[in-house]
Amino acid sequence: MSIKILIVEDHPLMQKGIQMTLESEMDFEVIDMVSSAEEAMKSVGKVKPDLAIIDISLPDMSGIELIKFFRTHEPDLRMLVVSRHDEELFAERSIRAGARGYIMKMQAGEQIVSAVRKIMNGGIFLSDSMSNKMLMGMASGAENQVMSPYERLSDRELEVFRMTGRGLTTKEISEKLRVSSKTVDSYKARIREKLNIDNSSNLLKEAVQWVREKES
Repeated sequence: MSIKILIVEDHPLMQKGIQMTLESEMDFEVIDMVSSAEEAMKSVGKVKPDLAIIDISLPDMSGIELIKFFRTHEPDLRMLVVSRHDEELFAERSIRAGARGYIMKMQAGEQIVSAVRKIMNGGIFLSDSMSNKMLMGMASGAENQVMSPYERLSDRELEVFRMTGRGLTTKEISEKLRVSSKTVDSYKARIREKLNIDNSSNLLKEAVQWVREKES
């Protein structure tokens, strides 16, 4: 019996590369490939995949928010994140949201088959360094962990920060997140406080620099 897989990835070359790697396995079947969260929500209802491979950066919604949606509405769906984003910042968030594994894109060709098999067998797939970090955090207690300023941001605050760095206005962010502009302003105020940034201009500079480093 084949494992039916949905790929949620907005870069066509990456889509194709993941598909080719997975379909080299006799029991893997890529049943759909989509480039946005909205398409993914529609596809899951139609094709009923066993597992979804999800990127963090999607054009209409954060992959983290999509994972949370599926955890609530499709509880039997297994999810694996394949992303270029730093696992130090996003792997634990992905697991908390409901994913069962996290792979950096540069390592996807080597690890994705093993990750899918481990997840479908009921396990969680993370790099050794990330597994150790999460275990150490659990052992010492979250309050004793040394966190980077960005780790202190909530999932939604980090998404607002990322969108700001990609040049979206408050109005555009509010439309994408389906919240009011006032709510976005509140997120930005909390981000400035957590990152110790004194004004909106410096927040924009910090966000742009972060996006260049993390998404280039």
